[in-house]
Amino acid sequence: MKVDWDIQKIEEILPQRYPFLFVDKVLSIDSEAKKVICEKNFKNDDYFFKGHFPGNPIVPGVIIIEAMAQTSIVLYAALKPEIAKTHPDYYLGKVEAKFMKLVLPGDILILEVTALKVLQNRSIVDAVAKVKDEIVAEATIFFVVKEKT
Repeated sequence: MKVDWDIQKIEEILPQRYPFLFVDKVLSIDSEAKKVICEKNFKNDDYFFKGHFPGNPIVPGVIIIEAMAQTSIVLYAALKPEIAKTHPDYYLGKVEAKFMKLVLPGDILILEVTALKVLQNRSIVDAVAKVKDEIVAEATIFFVVKEKT
């Protein structure tokens, strides 16, 4: 299902806030296929470019991983809305990632996350990050969900 969540809707789901919020838009959610597609637009003046690296700025790999993890939370929230509305804590467990290409200032990162397994308190997903239809990174992410009591 095509959706266009704005930043306010995203902030209802994700606990992160600027400058550590790395999902700008939710483009589509397919609950049947257990898949979500999100977008992150890297601006030329994003804070981390000043030090990574001066004269040759690139998006740090850890930020790409974090963007995939945040997209994973969006998917979990779509599949488990009754838990997500309680604003649980999310803990990144294990990540296996591969990086294929650099992500540069001005790039629009498209994040596609598909659930492999979704349980009440944990999930395993496959994530793909693309720029201009080219895969720049892939990851399998395991995370835990701790409901608040």
